[in-house]
Amino acid sequence: MTPCEPTNTQDTCPIPAQRNANLDAIRGLAVLGIFFMNIYFMGITFYGYAPHETQPLLDRIIEILSNFFIEARFISLFSILFGVGLFIQYQRFSANGYNAYPLLRSRLKWLIVFGLIHGIFIWSGDILFTYGISGFLALCYRELSIDALKRKANIFIFIALVIITLISLTGSDEPFTRGSNLFTQQYSAWTSSYANQLLLQLMQVGYMALVIPLTLMWFTAGLMLHGMALYQQGTFERGFNKPGLLKLILASLTLSLLDTLLGLTNNSILVAFSDVLIMLSAIPMALIYIHIIVKLCQNNPKKLTALQNVGKLAFSLYILQSIVGVLVFRHLAPEWILSLDRGEYMVMALVYSVVQLLLASLYLRYFEQGPLEKLWRHLAFKKQAAPLEHQ
Repeated sequence: MTPCEPTNTQDTCPIPAQRNANLDAIRGLAVLGIFFMNIYFMGITFYGYAPHETQPLLDRIIEILSNFFIEARFISLFSILFGVGLFIQYQRFSANGYNAYPLLRSRLKWLIVFGLIHGIFIWSGDILFTYGISGFLALCYRELSIDALKRKANIFIFIALVIITLISLTGSDEPFTRGSNLFTQQYSAWTSSYANQLLLQLMQVGYMALVIPLTLMWFTAGLMLHGMALYQQGTFERGFNKPGLLKLILASLTLSLLDTLLGLTNNSILVAFSDVLIMLSAIPMALIYIHIIVKLCQNNPKKLTALQNVGKLAFSLYILQSIVGVLVFRHLAPEWILSLDRGEYMVMALVYSVVQLLLASLYLRYFEQGPLEKLWRHLAFKKQAAPLEHQ
């Protein structure tokens, strides 16, 4: 029997009877946090923020804080949650007498379609395509034991980091700072006509489609498998014990500090290592965020409600972030790419986070599902029985 074949193995943990408030709140935090990283790339997507040749002190401070608390943290958090979602849905469909694997396969196929549409026509920094591809890989190992899931996850993450390190070492040394020729070329290209932007995005998505199966697919699938394991051992209900939490804090601080020190050097090889190390340092910080939200929310729908509401509309709000960001930085105020510093970007992200919290709460007063969440389920399950629309 291959790993991808559906089996009748008995579920290893209880099937939730209702929505897990902790998961919704964690997902809400992940969606809001992603924008704090992505906002730099809404203008010049491939390179992101262009630093000054002599960086202001505030830029340095925000960059260091981002290395500890933002960069890659919320993408990793979302990947872990995606694995949890796959596992829960597989359990739920199976318990209700459906053949779960084809249903989840349909959801993943449509997620890939959404990712391609998003990446080509809206913003090429898309993550949905990666989640769809990685989800297929992670789903193959859904029946493994908790320990086996963790071992497989660690192998996948190790493979990805080795390959990404090798690719990073072959990168260009051409400086990307404000006033550099590369920045001028990129700014001109990404703020030109929509037709030109469309071509750039098509090229970037095409490049990522070739690279992802060698790199991010393994890393993201590894995080998804960790999510499945953590869910089964009750982490999303209880959090971590004190010794486990202390280990995560120590790992996060050590790896983030090392990443920051390497990134501040002028050595291109060390900087390349720091870019990879930041992916590794993101994992313990993402787990710490899970612990904090679990302890604050306590799986209570009446706690962190605003954050839970954002989590319930994660798909729709993620796409809306791209639409708003691209519209602002490429069409309404492209000159901001030339003038904004990191502090101003962070203020904008903070303001828009408040907007999302208010928008989600208002929307859910009148509707039960987000528009894209509803469309995704309809497309994935249109050939199945109507009750699946509510699973």
